[in-house]
Amino acid sequence: MQKRAVVTVVGKDQVGIIARVTNVLAKYQMNVQDISQTILQDFFTMIMLVDLAEQDKIDDLLHAFESVEKELGLTISIQLEDVFQAMHRV
Repeated sequence: MQKRAVVTVVGKDQVGIIARVTNVLAKYQMNVQDISQTILQDFFTMIMLVDLAEQDKIDDLLHAFESVEKELGLTISIQLEDVFQAMHRV
């Protein structure tokens, strides 16, 4: 069964956010299946659905995102799709 994860990114809008985040995903062989991003006033928001072939790499991925978060002043999170859906079920 295919595993997927939801990646969310929020922060002050600036050049290079999508490139930096997707470069980290590519390094970990994670394909972006769907992406939505928008600017709300000065805030950049993005949500992505990514293939997660190896579930045990989430901690490594979060660690890799830490440098991007610090450098660009972002908040980046990743959750397994089933956990995300369970948390947001009405």
